[in-house]
Amino acid sequence: MTPVTARPTAAGRTYDELVADVREGALGPDPRTLRIAVAFTTRQAVRHDGRGTGYRNEVLSLRLAEAVGSCAVEPGELPDGALDECVGADVARLLCHPLPAVRVAALDAYLMHIAPHTPEHGAHPVALAAGSSLEKSRARAGAVVELLDLPDGGRVLVVGVVNSLLEALRSRGLGYVPCDLKGGVTEWGEPVVADALAAAGRCDALLVSGMTLGNATFEPLRAHAHRHGKQLVLFAQTGSAVLPRFLGHGVTAVCAEPYPFFWLDGGPGVVHRYRCPGGER
Repeated sequence: MTPVTARPTAAGRTYDELVADVREGALGPDPRTLRIAVAFTTRQAVRHDGRGTGYRNEVLSLRLAEAVGSCAVEPGELPDGALDECVGADVARLLCHPLPAVRVAALDAYLMHIAPHTPEHGAHPVALAAGSSLEKSRARAGAVVELLDLPDGGRVLVVGVVNSLLEALRSRGLGYVPCDLKGGVTEWGEPVVADALAAAGRCDALLVSGMTLGNATFEPLRAHAHRHGKQLVLFAQTGSAVLPRFLGHGVTAVCAEPYPFFWLDGGPGVVHRYRCPGGER
């Protein structure tokens, strides 16, 4: 199957509108005619050298032809039968699946299929050199934080706490409010807030994980950024092909990282950056 040319900004003022466009075949092939060949999960536990805490990741991925769409889930959250329900199912059916992670991964796979991360679709590749997990994490963080355009002393809401991102913000002279649904504290003992929207009002820009697609917190943050004219930069393993569709509709820039992710391999890798033309938001 040949990918259909489609600019990431072609549709999608809201998430629900984007899903509706895909279901109606407005952006490319009828999703009822495309079936998922492979479904798999990737589980990771990590504790970088020199760091006092570790974490776990779990990601659902669906393969559609040459494309892989992904959505992170809380470890242990995905039912055992979810993979069997996805394999052989058409994309339209999975866009209506009761599990949010399945719906997001299916949408991501479809959009990756019709508009992969290539320059003709607006993507600008950034190479990640081979290295340890911490070295690659810091390299990715640098590529993400460069997408923010703030003066020294600006304050950034960071939704989805990644220690390397916090380090990169500090190195730029930027303050931050770390946010995660689980709350807690950062590696450096800083309190992590749980309500992103409540904290957004006291921040100059938003730096947000693609995981917000899977827990339904993306749309309120997009709407806040759009309403207040704030920068919204997304770092996306979840929904890497979905989020560029919102450039100019509240989203300023995206650092997209499709499967396989940087933490799976010590060799060289790549992320794909998208920016709004002319600074649109």
